[in-house]
Amino acid sequence: MCEGAFDARPCYEKQVRLSDEWKAELRARRARVISKLEGGAMVLFGATIVHRNSDVEYDFRQTSDFLYLTGFTEPDAALVLRAEAPHFILFVPPRDREREIWNGRRAGVEGALADFDADVAHSFEELAEHLPNYLENVPSVWSEFRPPDLIDRRLTKALFAVQGRRRKRVNAPTAVRDSSEILTPLRLVKSEFEIDKMRKAAEATYLGHLRALRAARRGLTEFDLMRELELGFREGGCRSTAYSSIVGAGDNATILHYRENDAPLPDGGLVLIDAGAEFEGYACDVTRTFPVDPEFSAPERAIYELVLRAQEAAFALCWPGKTLEEVHEAAMQVIEKGLLELGIVPRLRGDGEKRLAERYFMHRTSHYLGLDVHDVSPPFVKGAVAPLVEGAVITVEPGIYIARDDEEVPPEYRGIGVRIEDDVWIRSEGPEVLTRAIPKTVEDLARARRV
Repeated sequence: MCEGAFDARPCYEKQVRLSDEWKAELRARRARVISKLEGGAMVLFGATIVHRNSDVEYDFRQTSDFLYLTGFTEPDAALVLRAEAPHFILFVPPRDREREIWNGRRAGVEGALADFDADVAHSFEELAEHLPNYLENVPSVWSEFRPPDLIDRRLTKALFAVQGRRRKRVNAPTAVRDSSEILTPLRLVKSEFEIDKMRKAAEATYLGHLRALRAARRGLTEFDLMRELELGFREGGCRSTAYSSIVGAGDNATILHYRENDAPLPDGGLVLIDAGAEFEGYACDVTRTFPVDPEFSAPERAIYELVLRAQEAAFALCWPGKTLEEVHEAAMQVIEKGLLELGIVPRLRGDGEKRLAERYFMHRTSHYLGLDVHDVSPPFVKGAVAPLVEGAVITVEPGIYIARDDEEVPPEYRGIGVRIEDDVWIRSEGPEVLTRAIPKTVEDLARARRV
């Protein structure tokens, strides 16, 4: 990375990668939001650069709601959607020759209009000046609620500015509402356009997991497998992972969110890889578990196939109208019965009716998936979990994790950790497993390694 003073050379036009199809999708999303504003406005702020250490920055990732409505991937931006014209206003970083030489091309105000379809665009530096103008005589404002201030201070200042215009016979908004009230139901149901993005993320994830599976052998490390895994993601056209990859070998597989990824692969034992690629903002989330050696030991296979049966039972509940609780219960019942048959739990329930299997399957089976790995989820309905809706995508990821020092378990099962995870599109004609191509059965794993 170079260091020095800015060099003022001519800057270049921002290379926009939004296809006509993507632009049409974004226009349709904004129209759906505007139709729900009840005469009001929505104000959202994009992400900003975060420093990792000294002058080194984390890779930038736009906030998901902002990306969903604009496709704009530069930091320090804001949008306003209004029921009244102008409907779509963007505040973006201005063109700056010196900054663009150092940090990359910007769309600028001109690009916001031409390439991102804004009705009106301003420099982000002019936010305080112009934002209040778009909130005049607006009954309510929707915006993201987030800590520490709940309402972004920049919006608060704009609201106070509008209140100060009462002498000019201007009404200020009287309510600020959570934007998730509108955006969550929209983001929950994936369009064909979004499913296509998720399929591409799944294809890249397939390539990565396959590379890691075929590379695994004694003498390598978890890091070696992570290198192969993430190289496969990039070969599949994905610039980044959807989340930090987990590669846990041996009893590291019993740590749910293991992060070190540096231990030697054991002589025998399993490797658990929880990793997914991100394609143009959309996440894939997959876990596979396989033996370091070509074959499972008998205890490993018993646990593995129990988890696999639990996942298949959960798949059977992935229908519109069912709930994530029902999906989890289907998986849990299979695991409970299997652990009892293997002698790992002595009975199904303990004191106080606590399920003994929860000691070994301690997380939920599913979460929603989309622009976020743990994507938006619907609000509770009178305290109950909302039913699954057609078009949603969820994960199905049962697991069993037995600590190596758990003396209540037969010795042959200690230190075994297994999780199997796939991404499922909820459809009225039946669930579609978007990640089914990634080898999973004992036979498919062995076959994939031989190729």
